[in-house]
Order: sequence, then structure tokens, then C-alpha cells
Amino acid sequence: MFTENDTNNERIFGSPNATPYVKDGIDRYIVHGETGAVNPRQTGTKASVHHVLTVPAGDSTTVRLRLTDIELADPWAEFHQLLDTRRSEADVFFEGVVPDGLAEDERRMVRQALAGMLWSKQYYYLDVERWLAEHGVDPLAADPRIRNSAWYHMVNDEVILMPDTWEYPWFAAWDLAFHTIALSMVDIGFAKAQLELLLRRLYLHPNGQIPAYEWNFGDVNPPVHAWAVFFVYELEKHRTGRGDRVFLENAFQKLMKNFNWWLNRKDIDGNNVFQGGFLGLDNIGVFDRSAPLPTGGHLDQADGTAWMALYCQNLLEIAIELADGNRVYVEHAQILFEHFAWIAVAMNHIGDENQSLWDEEDGFFYDVLRLPDDGATRLKVRSLVGLIPLAATSVISGWADQRFPEMAQGAQEFVRRHPAVEAFVSSHHVPG
Repeated sequence: MFTENDTNNERIFGSPNATPYVKDGIDRYIVHGETGAVNPRQTGTKASVHHVLTVPAGDSTTVRLRLTDIELADPWAEFHQLLDTRRSEADVFFEGVVPDGLAEDERRMVRQALAGMLWSKQYYYLDVERWLAEHGVDPLAADPRIRNSAWYHMVNDEVILMPDTWEYPWFAAWDLAFHTIALSMVDIGFAKAQLELLLRRLYLHPNGQIPAYEWNFGDVNPPVHAWAVFFVYELEKHRTGRGDRVFLENAFQKLMKNFNWWLNRKDIDGNNVFQGGFLGLDNIGVFDRSAPLPTGGHLDQADGTAWMALYCQNLLEIAIELADGNRVYVEHAQILFEHFAWIAVAMNHIGDENQSLWDEEDGFFYDVLRLPDDGATRLKVRSLVGLIPLAATSVISGWADQRFPEMAQGAQEFVRRHPAVEAFVSSHHVPG
């Protein structure tokens, strides 16, 4: 059964279809009996095979399939031999990937997980300006009522790792960052290319925002891209003895643009406490954190602020690594350390009643609801939001102090100049 891989615009948007054979035609043919919903000439950009089986209780049925562009006299003559060959090739491949010392069940788990990564890829094409024009929206006049109207610069035309090709065929920025870590075990080149993808000019917004996901590119995912970039860089360096500095430096330049977007767009009061919104945590809060609050005002988020603290640390680690070949990055590292210090002070500040994210009595971080009348109250919900600050932890190797003494000296001077910083983040007198 063949159709075109086009949305049924008539059904969804009330506008004419470019072809009578649209992508839901297969469902309409199979489920609803609409025989005219598929192309009788058996051509199109979407196809499905319809094969009816009746399997008795307790029995099993095997279906053999072979995709070929030539006519075979006996397509099944070498079927089992070919299948066995491919299976043995896969065994050899994974033998060199799965760590030694695992039990057979554990080895199968690793192999199945990696197979899921390798197969969860889809070709993804979206020209947002064209999509907006096709739906009667002026691409150059962003309308907040129209989804993604501010992303008219985007042109996506790549094979992309997907969170789950069965559940939804579109990328998600922070899922992608985590996926590259797993994929780097078997294909580090593709993992690096995927991390670079969302930082390209055709994806990254001119203002520096990384697109979250197709449902709303303008939503905010936790900024874990820098963490993934440095993790993959270090993994390759460990394996080969040589890190890809071109990859690292290119990513750093783009990530700094995104970091500054966070600083300028997601810190409403300019006090180093961040809002973020949804941040990938479904049903985690009292309110929908991506929508305007029913009370008015805004929400200072413990997790959004902690993610930014981690972002500073990850960029700091990258800057130190790059400084080893270019001392220009020593100044970048110093700036990032100071950003982290101010965020840490803001997170831990014990201010007026219900004003700070940290609750001294409970020993826990909470979101703070900032009301239009300048009032504030902590939302005392015990959730992962209050545990995310534990993620903001990085270890800087001792070689950095020895190779860049001016950086260590600058950090110490900064702490001495600012008592608030010393009170909350300084432990330079204590080893560790």
C-alpha cells in the first residue's frame, strides 16, 4: 500500500491536500476500509505491507522478509545462511564493545541498549519558513500565537538520533545530549556530529537559544550540551590518546553564545537565579512551568539555577582544556568561575523569610514563587527539583593550578574581595 508521506492537511488544517494519497491513508485503508485512500498505481514516498496472520493459542508463526530491488528466482534459497552470517558479524562487532567481566544476561542488556541507540535514528526534514508560509503565517513577523514562528531561520535536513522512533519521530535537545554518551561507545564520530548539529547556524537561534524539540523549539531544556561535549571529548582522548580539539573549540564558541542567552533571557531579576520553565521534568511542579502562572509573577527555579551552575562548571572545564594550547582561554575560565560563584551564592543565600531557594530548617532547595506585589513564598514540594543542585559538581585536576597559576591566584583574589562568596562557596583552605 503506497501513499505520499504528507500530512492530511484537509483533515488537520482544513486546507487542500497536494495529493489525494496522504500519510493517514494506510490507516484509513486498513482500519476503516477506505480502498481509495491508497495509490492504486503502487507508487509513493510512504509504503506499508499488509499481511494477515491467524496464530493459534500457544502456537507461533514466523514471517520471513527480504527487501530487494531485483527479481530473485528463489528469494529464500540463502535466507538462513545470510541471516546466520549477519548474526555472527553482529556478535563479532559487539564482542569488541561490551566490557569484559559481565555475565551473559548483563552482556545481552548492554547489547540491546546499544542496538536501541543504533536503530533510533530518523531522517528529519523541516524548513520552518516554508512550513509557516504554507500555513498562512508571515515568516518574518513572529507571532507568539503560532508555534515556532520565531524559528523561521531553521532548516533541518539530517539523520538525527531520536528519543524513541516508535513514540515520536522528532529530536529533543537534552535527550540527544544523553544519547550521544551511549552512542559514543560504538560510533564516536556520529556522536560528535550529533552534538555539533544543534549548535549549527541552521539550528541554533541567532539569539543563542538551542531548539528544544519540534513541539515548541522555544521551550527550554536543561543545558547539558556542554557536559556531553566534554564527556565525549574526554572519552575519545582516553581511547586514542588524542582529543579532538577542533571539535571542542568549535562547540565551546557556540555554547558560550547559548550560555549568554541563558544569562540574558532567563534571569528576570538579574540576581543569578534562573527560571527556565519546563526543563524536561514532566509534572514536577504545582504549576505548568512553561505557561504563565495563574498568580502572575514568575517562578525562581531551584533546578534551573542548579543547571546553570553546572553549565558554568562544564564550560570552565572546557576552557581549561583549551587553555593548554591557547592561553586566551585562561580569561574565559576565570570569567566562568566567577559566574559559578555568584550563582552558588544566590542559590544558598539565606535571605528574608521565604525569599531564598534554600530552606535552612528543612535542609532542602525549593522553587520560589515571586508575586506581582513583590511578595514571595517557597513552594514546599519535595521532588527532584530540590536534588538537582547535587549535579552541579565538577573536579578540576591539580595540573590546572600548576600550569595556570594566574587563574588560581585570580580565583583566590576574587573570593577574598567578596565576603559573600567566601561564606558560601570557598573551601580553598581544605584539601579536596
